[in-house]
Amino acid sequence: MPQYIDLSHTIEDGLVTYKGLPAPIICDYLSREASKGVYADGVSFQIGKIEMVANTGTYIDVPFHRYEDGKDLSEFEVEAFANLEAICVHAPYQEGLAVDVSFFEGLEIDFTGKAVLVRTNWAEHWNTPQYYENHPFLTESAALFLKEAGVKLVGIDSHNIDDTRSNARPVHSILLKENILIAEHLCNMQGLPLDTPFRFFAVPPKVKGMGTFPVRAYAILGN
Repeated sequence: MPQYIDLSHTIEDGLVTYKGLPAPIICDYLSREASKGVYADGVSFQIGKIEMVANTGTYIDVPFHRYEDGKDLSEFEVEAFANLEAICVHAPYQEGLAVDVSFFEGLEIDFTGKAVLVRTNWAEHWNTPQYYENHPFLTESAALFLKEAGVKLVGIDSHNIDDTRSNARPVHSILLKENILIAEHLCNMQGLPLDTPFRFFAVPPKVKGMGTFPVRAYAILGN
């Protein structure tokens, strides 16, 4: 039987995903109590309302996030986000860790066409002040290697795939320029195999004019 691993954080009212960006507001648009005056006796519904920035929870970046002329969420086919052959690369966190090209070069893996998920274990600090500071990130050389290797998507269980101590974003720039998608704020990656490919899904809604959106990211292991 296939095994499903949920790689997504829960989005809830007041959650801060990215320091400096507002938390989502989640509330009723129509409460169950209020709906009793609209429907027949014994019938009630809840219609929820959410106000949030696109960079909330576990989310996917597409080229429009970085480039004005890049493809937005609505311009990608479903297969760009779903049923991707994936591999997990373990880069355990150390203070000030930069995940550089050495983490990938020595692996006997054909990265072509794959989603590469980088496990740093940083997700254990999710929703704490520590999560936003001195987090693991990929280097420019790692991004160039993955681009040349022909990957389809790169994910990480960290606050940002780039080093946020600088305002440069080389990894976003390199990958999104080549239509290589980015998944950030993954979690539960300790359940992923390190030596066996699996299937990865991170499907956003089909929104025109947006380059980032939360996803329910998950992996399927086995047949």
